[in-house]
Amino acid sequence: MILTKAQYEEIAQCLVSVPPTRQSLRKLKQRFPSQSQATLLSIFSQEYQKHIKRTHAKHHTPEAIESYYQRYLDGVGKNGAAPVLLELANEVDYAPSLMARIILERFLQGHEQTPPSKSVINNMLRDPSQIPDGVLANQVYQCIVNDCCYGPLVDCIKHAIGYEHEVLLRDLLLKKNLSFLAPEIYGKLKIPGISDEDQLRAKGYDKTPDFILQVPVGSDLAWSSTGTDLSRNWTATGKGASCSKPASPQTLSP
Repeated sequence: MILTKAQYEEIAQCLVSVPPTRQSLRKLKQRFPSQSQATLLSIFSQEYQKHIKRTHAKHHTPEAIESYYQRYLDGVGKNGAAPVLLELANEVDYAPSLMARIILERFLQGHEQTPPSKSVINNMLRDPSQIPDGVLANQVYQCIVNDCCYGPLVDCIKHAIGYEHEVLLRDLLLKKNLSFLAPEIYGKLKIPGISDEDQLRAKGYDKTPDFILQVPVGSDLAWSSTGTDLSRNWTATGKGASCSKPASPQTLSP
């Protein structure tokens, strides 16, 4: 199905006042029943990520961090089982997983002699049971599972989908009997005849996309959306043609 520019802008406008939760996605699906869940999630994620980049700094000032932490303490002091962090994130229009990171870092700073390392924080976000405070662990867990744009759960889903599309694209190239290099998939497996990323760079390739056609094709196909480049292009060059999977589940018509 072709998604027009007008349809994209209508969906994007509807997202202005919607928090990044799965409940919001269900409402979005009800509003636009003709669009697939994958399409709505893709637009939802990109528009929200643009919003987060614009507002990120204001949530990380010392004043904002202390305010959020105190509100968290007050909230769990009244009812530790309530989704305090999730509601706080939605109230200030910030991604729940990123809010969980802010509060977790602040908590550890107050309970550890040395500042927590990034790896320690990441491990606790991936596995909240490692957090030494049970109430905070539950609060962080609620944020992670209810965030459909950020967080370790989303990262795992994105990685799985990305690998699935790489396999599908590889099978398509094999079916069409096209000669190619695949640094991402085959380089790590060290399959004979397939160059890894270091070998490609040594041969003069400044980029290492998912697949590189060994014979230029002369076509230039791009998937893009209003205001955001989603392109993963076929590009004909003197060295070869690079080919990566499209980032959007649908093409967009002008």
